[in-house]
Amino acid sequence: MAGLPERLTRAAATSLLAGVVGGVALIAGEMLAAKARRYAKPTMGLALRTSMGPQSAPPLRLVLLGDSAAVGVGVEWLSDTVGGQLARLLADGSAEMGQRHVLLSSVGVAGSRSSDLATQVARSLLGDRPDVAVVLIGAFDAASGRGPEDAADQLGQAVRRLRSAGVQVVVGTCPDLGAARSMAPPLRQIAGLVGRRMARAQARAVTEAGGVVVDLAAETGAVFRADAGTLCYDGFHPSADGYRVWAHALYPAVSKAAMSSV
Repeated sequence: MAGLPERLTRAAATSLLAGVVGGVALIAGEMLAAKARRYAKPTMGLALRTSMGPQSAPPLRLVLLGDSAAVGVGVEWLSDTVGGQLARLLADGSAEMGQRHVLLSSVGVAGSRSSDLATQVARSLLGDRPDVAVVLIGAFDAASGRGPEDAADQLGQAVRRLRSAGVQVVVGTCPDLGAARSMAPPLRQIAGLVGRRMARAQARAVTEAGGVVVDLAAETGAVFRADAGTLCYDGFHPSADGYRVWAHALYPAVSKAAMSSV
């Protein structure tokens, strides 16, 4: 007859196995539920283009690259996108920079991963060279389950190409996926951890390539977790308020990059 320690060990192992199996089943169910949700779609086309600020002010060519964040999925008006709000902040200027005539464009594509950036970089360099490029990427890399180092390496290559062309580059790393209300716990917590790993790898690659890093998760994650109004109806993409939070987080680095481009 098995002794008490052996029985306890066996019971603990059985409970652990049941917990693991149950946990996997729970997460799998949550993944299916998250995938089945109705998510926001792009409403403004693949390429956004507008200008803001007085015509007499010095011009500043600003281009956005990346995923759905670069084209403003979740809002209906260009002025509510992160690019539109950044352009307005830059056009209004500051004591250090003054007003600018901002020529805004986006070559981002919803659902893009870092492997798609090579094509976007080529598109962004057609015609007049941008002064500043803002890259918003990482959420779909993290969600795909691919290794963060591979995705970060492709991001670094894109940044290096832009810098070689004389473009100042600011990268907003993977946002706080743990703030997404389209996923239930514990999947939400797992997504947050995966996103942070992606952001750390991105930061290293961007810095090595000569770009400037803005850690969106660290700087804005707490706001997104606390305020459901920062997300649009799908609980995943930002709302106008969410994009405004991102724009203000990015603005100091983008403003400094704009001054460096003069």
